[in-house]
Amino acid sequence: MTASRIYSALSDASDPEKAAFYPHFFKTGKGEYGEGDRFLGVTVPKQRKIAKQHRDLPESEIVKLLESPYHECRLTGLFILVSQFERGDEIRRGQIVEFYLDHIEFINNWDLVDATAHKILGVYLEDKNRSLLIELSEKDHLWSQRISVIATLHFIKLDQYHDTLSLARTFLTHSHDLMHKAVGWMLREIGKRNVDALEGFLLDHYRVMPRTMLRYAIERLPEERRQMYLKGKL
Repeated sequence: MTASRIYSALSDASDPEKAAFYPHFFKTGKGEYGEGDRFLGVTVPKQRKIAKQHRDLPESEIVKLLESPYHECRLTGLFILVSQFERGDEIRRGQIVEFYLDHIEFINNWDLVDATAHKILGVYLEDKNRSLLIELSEKDHLWSQRISVIATLHFIKLDQYHDTLSLARTFLTHSHDLMHKAVGWMLREIGKRNVDALEGFLLDHYRVMPRTMLRYAIERLPEERRQMYLKGKL
C-alpha cells in the first residue's frame, strides 16, 4: 500500500465537472479560506471506498497524502486515519492523536476538520483533561479553532455541553463566517437534545451573536420562537 496507488485510484475516479466545480465551492480564490487548494474531482463516497480499501496504510504514506496539493488526497488520508483510530487500542489512539496534531496544518478546510475532529480528538478526550481544546481555540489559526469546537460534537452526543458552551462564548466575537457556522451548528446539536440548555445560552448571548451563528443555532426551534430571536423580542 502506497500513497501513489491511492492517488492513482483517486485519479481514476475523478469527474472533470466536479473538478471544475469544487474550487468554487471550497473558496480557493485569492484571499479566500481555501486559497490555492486543488481538486481531482472525486466524490466523498468514492473517497471513502478507496480509504476502506487502504485502511492499513502506514503513517509514512498517510503523511504523503496529507502533504498533497490535492484536497481529495488529504481527505482520503484522514478517512484512513479515522479508521485506524477507531480500530486502535489506547496506545495506538494516543499515537494517532499526536500524529493528527503534528500535521494540523494540512487539515486545512472545513470538511477535513468536520470529518475528523470529533471522531479522533473528541473520542480520545472523552475521559481525559480537555484543556487541549482551549489551547487549540487560542491559536491564531482558523482550522485549529474550528477543530476545537467540532471536537465537542462527541461530548454533545454524551449530553455533555459545558465544553461546547464555553468555546461558544469564546468565539462570540470571532470574525470568520466559518467559525460562526461551526459554533451555530454545535449549538443546534445541543438544542436537538436539550432545548433548555440551548435557550439558556441564547437568552444570555443572542443579541450579540453573529447573525449566521444565531440562524444556525435556532434552525430547529419552532418558527414563532425563531422569529422572536431574530427580531430581538426575548
